[in-house]
Amino acid sequence: MLRMRGQDGLNRYVDMKQRVSSSLSRAVSTLTKDAGDISSVFPSLSGKPADPLPPRFSALKKLLIRGNEDAICASWQRLVSSLEIEIDEIAHRGSEVGGNNIPRLSVSTTHWSVLQVIPSIEYHDVVSGTIPPRQLETVRHRGAAVIRNLLPRQQALDLKSQAQEYVAANGPKVKAFPADDPAVYELYWTPSQVQARAHPNVLQTQSFLASLWHSSDPTSEISTRYPLTYADRFRIRRPGDAKFALGPHTDGGSLERWEDSEYSRVYQAILRGRWEDYDPFDAKHRIAAHMDLYNGAGACSMFRLFQGWLSMSSTRPGEGTLKVYPLLKHATAYLILRPFFDLHSGHLHLDPTFPNSVPGACQEYNPRTHPDLRLETAMVSVPHVEPGDYVAWHCDTIHAVDREHRGIGDSSVLYIPACAMTLSNLDFLRRQRLSALRYSPPPDFPAAGGDGELGFQGVVNWERDVNEEGKRAMGLGTRTWEVKEGMSEGERKVVEEGNRMLFA
Repeated sequence: MLRMRGQDGLNRYVDMKQRVSSSLSRAVSTLTKDAGDISSVFPSLSGKPADPLPPRFSALKKLLIRGNEDAICASWQRLVSSLEIEIDEIAHRGSEVGGNNIPRLSVSTTHWSVLQVIPSIEYHDVVSGTIPPRQLETVRHRGAAVIRNLLPRQQALDLKSQAQEYVAANGPKVKAFPADDPAVYELYWTPSQVQARAHPNVLQTQSFLASLWHSSDPTSEISTRYPLTYADRFRIRRPGDAKFALGPHTDGGSLERWEDSEYSRVYQAILRGRWEDYDPFDAKHRIAAHMDLYNGAGACSMFRLFQGWLSMSSTRPGEGTLKVYPLLKHATAYLILRPFFDLHSGHLHLDPTFPNSVPGACQEYNPRTHPDLRLETAMVSVPHVEPGDYVAWHCDTIHAVDREHRGIGDSSVLYIPACAMTLSNLDFLRRQRLSALRYSPPPDFPAAGGDGELGFQGVVNWERDVNEEGKRAMGLGTRTWEVKEGMSEGERKVVEEGNRMLFA
């Protein structure tokens, strides 16, 4: 049950809910996103043709590397050579057990090569702070990790059962992709999703992942201390499915990485010919970056430090699970530099082309547009996961989904990323809570502002089903974020502003 701080706390919550409802009644008539499903984000799924980019993108290329042309060319050559060495190491590990994507060992074997590439961390080590520094460095290098036993197995299975019951109870009103054999559901406010996001172990894990980040500017207005909730979908993929086959991609926009002036500063070391100096975990310029310049149907406008999902099934590699490119810095540098080079000559190529970058969509990759990544060799499946395990990957990590689910059981996850407190994220949270209280799709998702799950049977009850920490992470309830000693000036400012924006 909801525990309020006396009658005053209850009155504040009711007043806030009334103000939010009033705002919604004025806003719901206009959708902020087109209707659709997850395929809207992926040209490769939707079949959306890529129109030629206008000439201004040629001018953008020239501007971004002006004065650094020679350094860029030398850096490109070093990067391609280093990629070759790193990929050969991954391929060697795979060959030791018969390949890193389709193991030739018995299905009972758990010591596949992917276990050597993607680090696994026990949740109890997260809580106790006993993760070895070398393992943390591996997480930073690979850009991904598995957190084992975050939830008890049965609790995770119960979350899946409740989600399935919710889908069954609401029948034809539920939207999903693919429509004829659903795998990813356009649902955001089921009790399973909300309670999982609010679970103390999930919040603790999000705080741990956020702690891997920093800002090179101590005045940056960011706090990684308090997790914020980003509402997302869930997946229940059945055996044999080959339609939900997301190819290699990176979320967080595509052209925005070059086109938005602040977003491009994230990669300034790369664009100045020093890719080795790039720090993927420096939040300084990501805080104000605009990741969605085109109001894409599913583009993410919240700064997610890590994307992630909580497993609700026992899933092995090849069974409809996640695949990642485990060379975070290398892959990001290649993405940023690739548009500037002609692959045949190796010389600078400053026409308007940005390979596989489509306005309003995520960044996709394939062997033709990004051949030096050797995607077929270097993409590895995450290790065997059990219900209650959590998988996280850096916001710039290239990831994909098995083309076909070759297992015998469902592959089921709740998508739950880790988000920092920044001014833009707080603003998003303020808008997202409007959606939450009306059960509308959140601001980033298809049909945002529409009716969504309003009137659905069994929808979450915000006053009854969510704990105080979970509500605070949603910008709901009455509990404010504490300003603590030792906070930097920037962190203190953003925490105080968050309290003013959401709880005043």
